[in-house]
Amino acid sequence: MDPERVEPARDAWKMKEEMERGLAGEVCSLPMIPTYLSDDGAIPRNRPVVVIDAGGTNFRKALITFDDSGYRVEGLSKWKMPGTERPATWEEFISFTANNIISLMDKADKVGFCFSFSADITPEIDGRVQRIDKEVVITGCEGQLVAASLKAELERRGVFGKKVVILNDTVAVLLGGLAAVRRSDYSGFVGQVSGTGTNTCCSLPARRIGKLGLDSDRSMIVNLESGMYNGIEGGDFDRVLDEQSHNPGQKRFEKLTAGVYLGELCRLMLNAAADEGLLSEQAAERVRALGWIDSAVIDAWASGERLEQICETEADEAFVQEICRAMFERSARCMCTNLAAILLLTGAGSGESKPACVCAEGSLVQKGRSYRPVLEALIQKEIVEKLGIRTEYRIGNETTLPGSAAAALLN
Repeated sequence: MDPERVEPARDAWKMKEEMERGLAGEVCSLPMIPTYLSDDGAIPRNRPVVVIDAGGTNFRKALITFDDSGYRVEGLSKWKMPGTERPATWEEFISFTANNIISLMDKADKVGFCFSFSADITPEIDGRVQRIDKEVVITGCEGQLVAASLKAELERRGVFGKKVVILNDTVAVLLGGLAAVRRSDYSGFVGQVSGTGTNTCCSLPARRIGKLGLDSDRSMIVNLESGMYNGIEGGDFDRVLDEQSHNPGQKRFEKLTAGVYLGELCRLMLNAAADEGLLSEQAAERVRALGWIDSAVIDAWASGERLEQICETEADEAFVQEICRAMFERSARCMCTNLAAILLLTGAGSGESKPACVCAEGSLVQKGRSYRPVLEALIQKEIVEKLGIRTEYRIGNETTLPGSAAAALLN
């Protein structure tokens, strides 16, 4: 579980090779999913788009319109994602989605649907579901076409002729971040989500995606599904967590890095510490009484707050803080490896070129105090200094909504 076992500038080359295999269509742990979405061109103005964001925790909808001053958000609403509090069926999920956008459908011709789960994107920019995870349980989802299912449900309700574009949250973060800056200032863009789940994406000339057999220099965004990467070895507690999860054997990189899992990893480690006599008797009793805890709890503990919840002595406090900080540092080291591998793959930021822009979002980078400073320091040391790649790290705020609208308008 030692964070320093992960060395980004070294381990990035191995991950880059896995990315190359995924682009070629070889059997590997990184799917490198072509999105059939391009980031080329200027975003059209004054054309409203209905946007949907179905994520690992929340479901949101709104109406987005780009104008000369940026973009407007209207009718924004948020609910708990179906399948988080109790299992839901695919039909229930699609009905829920249609219920919540039906009032906006007379205001726009296009829908940008940010679907933050594993799906193969078709040339029609639909998404065929591989799995829904991140501890969300929706039965009967495998093999379903997201856009086709939603359009059929809308048509059943009398709404016809709408174009639905499917993308995932990481692609939406890239496009939303790109929309907020001057494109010509950068040599390339990377999308990163570090929150409930973990993922990254990048843009490549279509000819670099060998499995598509296209001879084109037009850009295409590739969704790495980097949470599936299996090239970084975990420890004993990672294996316990994996066995207890809804998807054992899958998403190994995500289970090393994502907010939904970091708290549970710390709980498992602290339970073992209690059994091994590394905590006071009082702290050991409190630790054993803990249920599932999330990354916000261990972020507070790592920052020296709320330690009285479980600690009795100063030694307890020092030990708990060390464990929590270690899990955030390891997560950041893994993500730095991921970002470095993408930059090696794309060549953005190398040599005399303009810097690469990493557009990031998610609870770990936006709200956490223990993760972002470590990751930014690692980017400077491992990517900028050791690999010589110029990189600018930008944290977005709710960019999945404008990014989803941009995807629908550009494609």
